[in-house]
Amino acid sequence: MCGIVGFVGRRDAAPILLEGLSKLEYRGYDSAGLAVRDSTGNFEVVKAKGKLKELFDKTDSGKALHGTMGIGHTRWATHGEPSETNAHPHISGMDVKDSDIIGVHNGIIENYMEMKTKLLRKGYKFYSDTDTEVLVKLVDYYYKKYKCPPCEAIAKTMVRVKGSYALAVMFKDHPDEIWAARKDSPMIVGISDNETFIASDVPAILKYTRNVYYVDNMEIACLKEGSAEFFTIDSEPIEKELVEITWDTEAAEKGGYEYFMMKEIHEQPRAILDTLNSVIKDDGDSKKIDFSGIGIPDEDIKNISQIYIAACGSAWHAGMAAQYVIEDLARVPVRVELASEFRYRKPILDKNGLVIIISQSGETADSIAALREAKEKGVKTLAIVNVVGSTIAREADYVLYTLAGPEIAVATTKAYSTQLIAGYLLAIQFAYVRGMIDDEKYAYYISELYALPDKIEKIFETKDKLQWFAAKFVNVHDVFFIGRNLDYAVSLEGSLKMKEISYAHSEAYAAGELKHGTISMIEGGTLVISVLTQPELFDKTISNMSECKTRGAYLAAITAYGHYDIEDTASFVSYVPTADPHFMGSLSVIPLQLLGYYLSLARGLDADKPRNLAKSVTVE
Repeated sequence: MCGIVGFVGRRDAAPILLEGLSKLEYRGYDSAGLAVRDSTGNFEVVKAKGKLKELFDKTDSGKALHGTMGIGHTRWATHGEPSETNAHPHISGMDVKDSDIIGVHNGIIENYMEMKTKLLRKGYKFYSDTDTEVLVKLVDYYYKKYKCPPCEAIAKTMVRVKGSYALAVMFKDHPDEIWAARKDSPMIVGISDNETFIASDVPAILKYTRNVYYVDNMEIACLKEGSAEFFTIDSEPIEKELVEITWDTEAAEKGGYEYFMMKEIHEQPRAILDTLNSVIKDDGDSKKIDFSGIGIPDEDIKNISQIYIAACGSAWHAGMAAQYVIEDLARVPVRVELASEFRYRKPILDKNGLVIIISQSGETADSIAALREAKEKGVKTLAIVNVVGSTIAREADYVLYTLAGPEIAVATTKAYSTQLIAGYLLAIQFAYVRGMIDDEKYAYYISELYALPDKIEKIFETKDKLQWFAAKFVNVHDVFFIGRNLDYAVSLEGSLKMKEISYAHSEAYAAGELKHGTISMIEGGTLVISVLTQPELFDKTISNMSECKTRGAYLAAITAYGHYDIEDTASFVSYVPTADPHFMGSLSVIPLQLLGYYLSLARGLDADKPRNLAKSVTVE
């Protein structure tokens, strides 16, 4: 949520800042703004409420602002309504001309009212309702009180504020520098010839450089033309490694698709194959899962007594699917928890357990908190993340990267699919190392994984049928998804996709729970979507569907080829290829993603930018 871009160089900054902000629109925002330092050393600030186009228009695509250094921001409102006044950048005074410091900020300052009260007593006045204005004025207060360098003023501020933040500020009497700091909110610094960039995510600067530094927690950075310096909160210099981003700008472009979401749905076969190839190696005549790059030794796998999975949203749904597969194959007990609840229940963790944290961005605030809770209790941690160098990746004991590439649409598709694959890989390897499956079964499961990409491609051949069905139900108000076992886990994800991007009310239930209250909601015309891919549970779910049908529900189903007798019960059926039942979720989720997408399209909505949502949730 929110986006930061900064630039120091020899070209006009404003067009570069706007270009960078446009690459961060997927993060969610309601207003935007720029601050550029002109040739006379003064700040020029332009803000706009609404879409970034308003800011483009107000600045003539940046041409109206002149200066080779600046910062930009897209805001997602937390404190104060969306407005130009509350939009960033914020200033240290009441007027830009009288301000010595200007800044932008991602995150939430939890004790901002306490800090604001303190500053009011010191004579400061406030024009906005934001915590960011308080943060900028607090930096100004310490900078002037102690007559100290920017690094020290920022450090004193960091010590006194509570919450999460990525902060970028410019000081009037340090004309060639942008200063930045972070706690829990992501921030990167990019370097190219005579130019330096700062951003909250890689796509913002990928057009200009692939060489980046990752700013770590509680670190401070100073950007100058073509260089950057890093410091601890004690102002001690830090040596950092420059990282090369391997994916290119095309990966973050629509590539001819109307929306990023549809492009990313179609990228799932490749993302799955890339993730498989990253850990499966040829071993003579066979293929073997090689976790040496993850760092988890076989001895540790053998000794794990319990697995805990903590995640949020779609990642939690992937964890739910992993629970069924790991327990069935590896016979290790698994508990799946919402990361936002994990630490608050004061979990009792087995010292021989393993906590798995799943996150696309690797910066999800609640998931980071769950990771740190586990580490404080001395339990080993494994991260399943999509972003190299992210906070969760750096702090976990072991890391299994999903190779989904950049995912721009707010509603995840390919990252979720690669998280499923990561769960399957863990289940198979744990089962093999622990002696639960033999060589023949091991090879069979790996071959089944490699068959998934082609099978997903076959599902795309039937997408027109799904589009027709979505158009038929364009005015639907309530949708229920039902399934059992793994089908229930996938139903959770299908329901989320529908409500995220089409705003139709939808709920997912374990099919056996219908009769325990939910069936009272079924009435004439209610849409019930059933997922039936687990052979031993097929007939039981059919019975649940019949219960809904007798109460007037319209039944749709997702099932494997061959189960054509389901058409006696369901009015609409989407068929998917067959696979090993453990892995059918990777196939059955595709029609559910497409249904959510097509319903959004039929309703005239923006599938990439659903209201009130952000891609990376970096606050609690």
